[in-house]
Amino acid sequence: MIKKSTAVKFLILVILTTFTIILLKLNPEFKINFYKYIYEDSFSFAQINNWYQDRFGSSLPFSNYFEEVTPVFNEQLKYSEASIYKDGVSLKVGYDYLVPALDSGIVIFIGEKEGYGKTVIIQQENGIDVWYSNLKEVNLQLYDYIKDGNLIGSVDENLYLIFIKNGEVIDYQEYI
Repeated sequence: MIKKSTAVKFLILVILTTFTIILLKLNPEFKINFYKYIYEDSFSFAQINNWYQDRFGSSLPFSNYFEEVTPVFNEQLKYSEASIYKDGVSLKVGYDYLVPALDSGIVIFIGEKEGYGKTVIIQQENGIDVWYSNLKEVNLQLYDYIKDGNLIGSVDENLYLIFIKNGEVIDYQEYI
C-alpha cells in the first residue's frame, strides 16, 4: 500500500507538470521564456534536485520501494602538480587514475570537447559547472545524480578541469 505522503508528493508532481504543460500550450510568451531559461541560461537542475530532496526526502517519489545502494568508490581528488591548461587546469595524476567527483551534482554532458578530449560536465549544487576532461573511460550516464567522491571515470596521467559559473570561467584554485 502506498503511504499517504508518497501519494501527496505524486499528486503535487502531477499538478505542477499539468499546470506547466497548459501554460506552455496557451501562452506563447511563457513558452519562449521557459525555453530560454531552461535551454539558454544556466538553469540549475542540481539545485532543484537538492531543494526537492530537502523538502521531500528523496530525489524519486517512490524511492522507498527501491533497494538502497551504497557506493563502493568514495575518494578525494589527489594530484602531484597543477599547471594552467587553456581555460582551466591540468592536474598530474597517477597512471590509470580513477577520477572522483569534487562535489555533488547532475551530469549534464558526456562527449568530446575540442582540445580537451572526452569530457564529462557536472552541474554542481553550488551552481558551478565542472568539466572533467581528457578522460579515457566514463562510468556515468547523462543526467545521473552523483555525490562528491563518486567515480566519474579514469584518465591516463593528466586530468583537465574547468570551472564555469554563470557562463564565465572562474579560478580553479578555490575548488581543488
